[in-house]
Amino acid sequence: MPDRPEIVCICGSIRFVAQMRAANRELTSAGVIVVAPGEADEVITDEQKATLDALHLRKIDLADRVLVVNPGGYIGESTSREIAYAHATGTPVSFTDPA
Repeated sequence: MPDRPEIVCICGSIRFVAQMRAANRELTSAGVIVVAPGEADEVITDEQKATLDALHLRKIDLADRVLVVNPGGYIGESTSREIAYAHATGTPVSFTDPA
């Protein structure tokens, strides 16, 4: 194991929460530190969503790479913004499915 494990930030639509959880388990089992989107039990306000979106960009800042969970190639608006941010900051991006 390296001195510091790889840090991967998971991105993707909240509709794929089960697939993101599975990716988290798989990466963690492989010795990777996983940074994942926050989850809410209730409907959130637009203001809360904006705060969570900004927080997720900071999570990307911590990561060595981004893993986009995109079953069927689906990439929504927020995920597209996160991918663009990762590219702008030089953070490598990989996908679970062809985009």
